[in-house]
Amino acid sequence: MVGFGYDVHRFAPDRKFILGGVEIPFEQGLLGHSDADVLSHAVIDALFGAAGLGDIGVHFPDTEERYRGISSLLLLEKAVKLLKENGYMVINIDSTVVCNKPKISPYAEKIRDNIADVIGIAPERVSIKAKTEEGLGFTGTGEGVKAYAVAMIKGI
Repeated sequence: MVGFGYDVHRFAPDRKFILGGVEIPFEQGLLGHSDADVLSHAVIDALFGAAGLGDIGVHFPDTEERYRGISSLLLLEKAVKLLKENGYMVINIDSTVVCNKPKISPYAEKIRDNIADVIGIAPERVSIKAKTEEGLGFTGTGEGVKAYAVAMIKGI
């Protein structure tokens, strides 16, 4: 089974920029109820979508204080546990992060390793790609970041 995930967050001052659990030095972070890790959120939605389990907002609503500032890798860990409880295991993840700045490629290997470790799969089964939009749209003008992810799962 295959699932697709998408997430977007706008930049905000006085926030850390977290992507795949990695803090990337940048003058702004992403705005959100949790740590606003746009990539981890897209991966979570892809996993939930593949298993027919709804989306991140169903399981980790931004109206609950217990999720304020939480690490999205912790949410990913909870999502993987829920998949296992429903009889699924993750085969692979393919993802794309879209932003002009900051540059993601120097951190891609650590991001990949973090996501693979939390999911419990080999790093070679996680793909992290970074793209710009050549100055177009809100990501191109530096207003925010978006991420896409595809997950393949199978029954266990």
